[in-house]
Amino acid sequence: MDERIMVFGDSILKGVVLDADRSYRVSDALGLDELGVQIENKSRFGCTSGKGFALLDRCLAKGDRPEVVLLGYGGNDADFDWAAIAAAPEEEHQPKTPLEQFAALYRGAIEKLKNLGIQPVLITLPPVCSERYFRWITRAGLAAENILRWLGDVEAIYRYQERYSRTLETIARETDCPCIDLRGALLRERKLEDYYCDDGIHPNEAGQRVIHGALQSAFAGA
Repeated sequence: MDERIMVFGDSILKGVVLDADRSYRVSDALGLDELGVQIENKSRFGCTSGKGFALLDRCLAKGDRPEVVLLGYGGNDADFDWAAIAAAPEEEHQPKTPLEQFAALYRGAIEKLKNLGIQPVLITLPPVCSERYFRWITRAGLAAENILRWLGDVEAIYRYQERYSRTLETIARETDCPCIDLRGALLRERKLEDYYCDDGIHPNEAGQRVIHGALQSAFAGA
């Protein structure tokens, strides 16, 4: 593949890992520069689809015209204000980006890219390790029992995040866009936890190598 590719995503595609001292850093294990294609990575830690597509708009306004744009958002969009939930578990709480808004933002970005002759490629969300993530968000003293009461059960974290990934699959089919299934690549591993950091949301370096393999296979088949 000789095309120029730009990647717009969050910390997953940035290659962020959590070290044993509980500090985040960017790892080289994702190896985007080793995929044999020309890649410019615009991924940013903590980025939602709204912030990411605003960045995409700024790049397009400057005249950036890659042949392919990879879109990898959703993990932060599906996340909640856990402190607010812990303080008021009886109330309704919305994620950072409600699912309908998330879908609309994606559809708008895809239409814009296609109108410019740029091929959008969607990327599914790597799964979340619910129990590990639940321990992570409650580590600093948030009322775990209140959050659990609001959730119903810990695995609701996984199920809710999965809806965003499934939505991306649907959008990819309906808009005739290629879709790279990072979620499926990680779920094929027998013991998912071995591929994740202690926060339950960031793949560790072994997990990043799985992602690298999925991207490499997708580019090789393009």
